[in-house]
Amino acid sequence: MGRLDGKVTLITGGARGQGAAEAERFVAEGATVYITDVLREDGRATAKRLGDAVTFLEHDVTSEPEWEAVVSSIVEAEGRLDVLVNNAGVFKIARVLETSLDDWNRMIAINQTGVFLGIRECGRVMKEQGSGSIINISSVAGLGGVGIAHAYAASKWAVRGMTKSASLEFARSGVRVNSVHPGIIDTDMMKESGVPDPAAGIPMGRTGTADEVANVVLFLASDESSYCTGHEFVVDGALKA
Repeated sequence: MGRLDGKVTLITGGARGQGAAEAERFVAEGATVYITDVLREDGRATAKRLGDAVTFLEHDVTSEPEWEAVVSSIVEAEGRLDVLVNNAGVFKIARVLETSLDDWNRMIAINQTGVFLGIRECGRVMKEQGSGSIINISSVAGLGGVGIAHAYAASKWAVRGMTKSASLEFARSGVRVNSVHPGIIDTDMMKESGVPDPAAGIPMGRTGTADEVANVVLFLASDESSYCTGHEFVVDGALKA
């Protein structure tokens, strides 16, 4: 018996990296999985690799109409939606004096507004059905200052705050809302970011893996975490200890 048997799940940014690892863990535990992304070819390839339990939908998380269409499509096909993983995000090294307004707006649109729209659209469905788990992927950058990535840190602090507010709003509706805060994780996004010597300063002496994040997300998606809501779950090798 799988830990997610019978659960219908949605993972944004699921084409690769942490999102793809989460999808793989969910499938292994019996879930029906929808992954969404703007990376069309990567998304289709991931869905094909993971099998019939996974469906890929092209989806820009900054678009209100696309969120409405994705959620409606899932509910029409499955009759319910049990888990949302707000995983889609972007990262860019840019100190505050180097951050253009365009870069700021893009970071906020994807990392913050995309999460808001997901909470709102999926939260409506979950509140009506009386159950659900929303998992927002923040970052250790949402737990402390980051001198090299001003807009990114701002967006991830916002995710932390939205998580707490939504958890209070939904607490009596059977809907749980938590945030996950990965540290330096070995993914394509991190490799493409240009961060020098990513493992430097990590007490455990290594970067984390996408699977290690996925295991925490799996716990929050499952009924094992039924009394956990409104809190931060950190996966960082003691970076913020």
